[in-house]
Amino acid sequence: MSRYNKTKITKKNKKLYYNTTIYNKVDEINSDQYFISQEGDRCDNLAYRFYGDSKLWWFIARVNNLTTNNIPAGTSLRIPVKIKT
Repeated sequence: MSRYNKTKITKKNKKLYYNTTIYNKVDEINSDQYFISQEGDRCDNLAYRFYGDSKLWWFIARVNNLTTNNIPAGTSLRIPVKIKT
């Protein structure tokens, strides 16, 4: 799964332009896992731990409204079991 699957690409004058990708909200479900971050935790490491793919860091960041890959210690995170874009 690529985070740009739903991004519309426009071609003008032989140049490619990427439009803003807007994702749907990921609803909470009972099977979601919750995690309290520790010193040094990052979205890419958590994505690898929970999904087996560090490239899915953006999904964890988006679900938890994070703007950076680094996570402050003590932050409560929701980790959805199913990856849905």
